[in-house]
Amino acid sequence: MIWLRSLLFFLSLVLYTPPYAVFCLVSFPFLNEHQRYQLIQFWGKSIIFFLEFFCGVRYQVLGMEHANAVRDQAVVILSKHQSAWETIAYLNLFPKDLCYVFKRELLWIPFFGWVMGLLNMIHIDRSAKESSAISVTNQGKARLQAGKWIILFPEGTRTPVGSHKPYRKGGARLAGLTQATVLPVAHNAGHFWPRNS
Repeated sequence: MIWLRSLLFFLSLVLYTPPYAVFCLVSFPFLNEHQRYQLIQFWGKSIIFFLEFFCGVRYQVLGMEHANAVRDQAVVILSKHQSAWETIAYLNLFPKDLCYVFKRELLWIPFFGWVMGLLNMIHIDRSAKESSAISVTNQGKARLQAGKWIILFPEGTRTPVGSHKPYRKGGARLAGLTQATVLPVAHNAGHFWPRNS
């Protein structure tokens, strides 16, 4: 029956996201950045609820006291990337608004990408490594100064459980240049929602 539960979750995702994205696109011109982020947080909570309701996927967070201890500092989060789960769940796990660093191709996804493009995140061209590194550094400094936490996935892409890719240096470079605190995050979401599933 797992295929049926997965199908129901997928249907809830694709039926809920487009109209919610349209609502965001209409609302965003009248909202400040934090209010826009709050709308996206509600979407994230909804998707995580659907995942638990249809698929029984629950999560437990350990070590959140480390994040709370640095809530008033500039922070660069460096996380494992195994699944779509963390990109959604993280929206509501941390005490500050997050600024994701992501590949610009995500902006081309209908509805989802259009909203992402209005959230003042950092999108990069992975084929242009030098300009991407400069962009992460310059934009990252500005976002940190604005009180956001920057989140990067150093392996650069979703990596299956048990596999490893070389860590890219952009996050460490940004933290070093800005004297930001590095908050490493590990998870096991890939066991439950692996890539391309």
